[in-house]
Amino acid sequence: MTRTGIRATLLAALAATALAVAGAAPTASAKSKVPGLQFLGQAIVPTGTQFAGTTVGGLSSITYDARRGVYYTISDDQANVRYYTVGLDVGDGQLTNGDVHFLGVTSFKGPDGQPFATGTVDPEGLAYVAKDGTLVATSEGFSNRLIDPWVRRFALDGSQIGTLPVPAPFLPNAAGTRGVRLNLAFESAGIPPNGRFLFTATENALVQDGPAATTAGGSPSRILRYDLQTGKLDRQWVYWTDPVAQAPIPPTQFSVNGVVELLPLNNQFLIAMERSFSVGVPGTGNTIKLYSVRLPGATNVNGADSLAGSLGSVRTAQKTLLLNLDSLGIPLDNVEGLTLGPKLPDGRQSLVLVSDNNFAASQFTQFLLFAIDKH
Repeated sequence: MTRTGIRATLLAALAATALAVAGAAPTASAKSKVPGLQFLGQAIVPTGTQFAGTTVGGLSSITYDARRGVYYTISDDQANVRYYTVGLDVGDGQLTNGDVHFLGVTSFKGPDGQPFATGTVDPEGLAYVAKDGTLVATSEGFSNRLIDPWVRRFALDGSQIGTLPVPAPFLPNAAGTRGVRLNLAFESAGIPPNGRFLFTATENALVQDGPAATTAGGSPSRILRYDLQTGKLDRQWVYWTDPVAQAPIPPTQFSVNGVVELLPLNNQFLIAMERSFSVGVPGTGNTIKLYSVRLPGATNVNGADSLAGSLGSVRTAQKTLLLNLDSLGIPLDNVEGLTLGPKLPDGRQSLVLVSDNNFAASQFTQFLLFAIDKH
């Protein structure tokens, strides 16, 4: 199927599933089916797995190279900024343990041609540009140390070949009164089938725009759209996240909810992934939701230094729940990555998710496979 055909299939499927998912919670073994998306299984990679002298983990974004038939997934290891080349065996229309094969690992390099120094980059988003066979990666930076977030272009060998501009309102200051919040910056990256744009988003609001998400309310994140032909940021929109899904236990413990991935279907329609986590709640503490996102009609806030006084008049991006992964009835790790994969044997389009295990012994790397229903 061509990339245009993939886009058309997806848009038709999403239009047919614009209402929130409902019904009983199915199980993984029964290949759970929900309207629009059919769950076809998972594969678990244990924490501590070794490959080519590295510990596999921290897989925070995933993207598909259709020409080579492989996936690229970035590791957020701040001591070795890298991505893995991965093969997934989905020829039988399902995903199980043993179907994940790590084929290569590549270190990203800075403009000086050397690997990034430890603790200078917080790598999160990754997108493959099929037009020229390159990658776009994002870093959240470290607002507490005034290390700016960035969006940069890389060759497949990991060498840096360009940068995309990050506007001043996103850059943190010493007073902590502006810019991205710590660990709530550019978590996502995605490119539509035509390859013209790069989408990313702040996980939560800029400091000067509004509050971070809590159990009491969501947060006004910003979606950014870069024109890859001109290298310029051409649009920004406001996207309201959900509140934190569950209160942490005890209530003073850490919790978060935000935009962790964007999958553009074309220049104005996307799938967004929101990830909520709360310390102390039963199970893994994660709630993962997929939303269809509509940008037409939303206010372009590009150039706005602060939105705090104007949010009431801003038309936000419209979102509709596609799937709450809680309905799958399986333990969910820290799922943060989302991409289209190849066509499945029955002709349906595949959708692949991956989790960031934080290199924690209590967590696991999780690949999830879905089919997008033709009807």
